[in-house]
Amino acid sequence: MYIHRQLETKFLKMSKFFKAVLVTGARQVGKTTLLKHLSDERTYVSLDDTDVLLLAKQDPKLFFMRYKPPIIIDEVQKAPELFPYIKILCDESEENGLFWLTGSEQFSMMKNVTESLAGRIGIMTLYPLSMAEITGVSFDAPIDFSIESLVRREKNAKNYDLDSVFDIIWKGGMPQVQNADSEERSIYFSSYINTYLMRDVTTVGGITDELRFVKFLTACAAFAAGQLNLNNLAMIAEISQPTAKSWLSLLERLHIVYLLAPYSNNKLKRLAKTPKLYFWDTGLCSYLAKWLSKDTLLNGNAAGQYFENFAVTELIKDLDYHSVNYDISYFRDSNSKEIDVFLEYENKIHPLEIKLSSSPDRREVKKYAVLDTNSIPRGKGGIICMIPSVLPIDQDNSYIPVNIL
Repeated sequence: MYIHRQLETKFLKMSKFFKAVLVTGARQVGKTTLLKHLSDERTYVSLDDTDVLLLAKQDPKLFFMRYKPPIIIDEVQKAPELFPYIKILCDESEENGLFWLTGSEQFSMMKNVTESLAGRIGIMTLYPLSMAEITGVSFDAPIDFSIESLVRREKNAKNYDLDSVFDIIWKGGMPQVQNADSEERSIYFSSYINTYLMRDVTTVGGITDELRFVKFLTACAAFAAGQLNLNNLAMIAEISQPTAKSWLSLLERLHIVYLLAPYSNNKLKRLAKTPKLYFWDTGLCSYLAKWLSKDTLLNGNAAGQYFENFAVTELIKDLDYHSVNYDISYFRDSNSKEIDVFLEYENKIHPLEIKLSSSPDRREVKKYAVLDTNSIPRGKGGIICMIPSVLPIDQDNSYIPVNIL
């Protein structure tokens, strides 16, 4: 059964505006399914097909004589030779939405796109399923931290208890695991790593030492939601620190991990300079860290980390899908005072703490005074937690149920 994606509205809008649209994202998050679902019977071509890929690389002109737009081209990053011809076809036509493209590898593809298709292409990211998508909820507007908007959003959300939230966290957001049992989920993630991921790191990154790379990937999962420590990752994987940095960059490019930058501002001195490490899919992360069931994860010492990872990525999905122009970071000073999220948009910073609790200490918001004392414009904030309903803390902050992200 098709799961409706929050990106659908944004994608169709961009398709009407641009000659080409590109959806990036990790393997298996549903990019192809999304485009096929929205397709008006356009031609579909996958560059995972060896013969088709060979034609695209060796004779792109003939490729487009065989496969004419409007067209879906899957995994377009595999044949950068197509981009100049896509540019020509875009310039020859007045029609928008000619090319629907998908790609799972980010940086080198973006270089080709920006060089060849600047002004002709709309680019967006599809993430693993969000909680809203899994539960069939739709939010008309991006999350806003005023009490009025939180209450409005709460009316559309489904109530989820701790057990249900961790079922989503442990299972993850890959569409194929949503109805899988524990055995099927385990086999799925094992196959995902051994086929898609290892094939891509070999092709894109030139990595041949699969054993050490899997050690490195597993080490990343063990330190998820913590400050990045390349030295520790390198030691565990038995590789050099420069290699660890290169491999981490590759995992970013493949949309496996996300690095949350530390906040920086000239008004605030002696701030942390190290990013925090998150996984885009908490299901993959829990599989790698060998949390064998939802209950062991929920009752284990990493439950708070996974809850934080989940909340941060849910925030990003909601803002991206609603086309919000934002900046996200975390705050940590030399005295180890930390605020989990600084969400900056509309020229204000919304400070947020993330706590795996149904009744977190309201004194946590006192840390937000760092914004006031340094004259940094401050918006509404609060504490994202397991409280069942939105509740004000003070005039600027609220307890925010995780199910309304």
